Amino acid sequence: MTDAADLRGRTADLLAANPPATTERLAFLRARFDAGLAWVHFPEGLGGLDAPRSLQAVVDAELEAAGAPGNDPGRIGIGLGMAAPTILRYGTDEQKQRLLRPLWTGEEVWCQLFSEPGAGSDLAALATRAVRDDAGDWIVDGQKVWTSSAHLARWAILIARTDPGLPKHRGISYFVCDMTDPGVEVRPLRQITGEAEFNEVFLTGVRIPDTQRLGEVGEGWKVAQTTLMNERVAIGGARIPREGGMIGVAAADWRARPELRTHDLHQRLLKLWVEAEVARLTGERLRQQLTKGQPGPEGSGMKLAFARLAQEISGWEVEFLAEDGLTYDDWTMRRPDGVDFTGREAGYRYLRAKGNSIEGGTSEVLLNIVAERVLGLPPEPRTDKDVAWKDLPR
Repeated sequence: MTDAADLRGRTADLLAANPPATTERLAFLRARFDAGLAWVHFPEGLGGLDAPRSLQAVVDAELEAAGAPGNDPGRIGIGLGMAAPTILRYGTDEQKQRLLRPLWTGEEVWCQLFSEPGAGSDLAALATRAVRDDAGDWIVDGQKVWTSSAHLARWAILIARTDPGLPKHRGISYFVCDMTDPGVEVRPLRQITGEAEFNEVFLTGVRIPDTQRLGEVGEGWKVAQTTLMNERVAIGGARIPREGGMIGVAAADWRARPELRTHDLHQRLLKLWVEAEVARLTGERLRQQLTKGQPGPEGSGMKLAFARLAQEISGWEVEFLAEDGLTYDDWTMRRPDGVDFTGREAGYRYLRAKGNSIEGGTSEVLLNIVAERVLGLPPEPRTDKDVAWKDLPR
């Protein structure tokens, strides 16, 4: 069995064969993947060694100490946190071999084509259609919205309706869509920050081969649950050090500006600091639980906590900084590679955090998940559960 000592040895071998100071970044990342040190808990040949997930920290620490390049997870987070675990669980051998390596190295960026103008909180009501033609391919028509990184992406994970005669949860299938194919149009959505990291995507007669389907026809909702559960862990359960993230920025502001301190702001900051530390430790426990299997509904609780804390901490910071908290560096319309919650000014954090309670599942939906699947409370009445999607009022 692979243990920490074995992984340190493998990491030393990787560094000896590919010195970070003289090896081109992409070449190093490819070598790391091929050595099984990308995701140590993934199977051999797919970036891993079938090792316990908890041992990934051993590899990461050794590589960080050696100054090895990273794969820029902020830029490729959708691929790493959502697409990869879904492909691993439901993909064919050919799909895994083709998609996982360039996904991890960042050569191919991924996006997520789930939400629609009429199917956000009620995702299963989606209307994008996929119809199979005589050649066995799928022809997709529809519109998706709030698609992060679509302007950068080569691939997308896509759910579409393949049987409107079935109830909404049972007539969906799951596909991998090539974003460079004819019929895919990406349009920017400018946000309150002035940027357009989100997009709307129009699909018009997009041909997707059946070889790019994940899971069985009609089982897309089941496959999507794997994506969604991993998404919420990726958003709410990221590993950060003590007093890291946004609470660290707020605490640094407090220490640097004693002339702005008040008793009330001090009490509020202490409360937020404790809550952030509780969330951080809960996230550590959740990651330990993940070593035993797939993520569960607990990830929804972490994402809920992340959204609430981000909004409250950024609100506290703007209030503490007074007129300085109202400044903003750049309203220029641009399409960034990712989100930077700690490297920008307080005004950016305050505005961008407003989306945290919407993206990755609205807080209202996540509260229902926690109530039903964690606390075991009775579910809300669902009168449309057994009604064919085509017969639902719209």
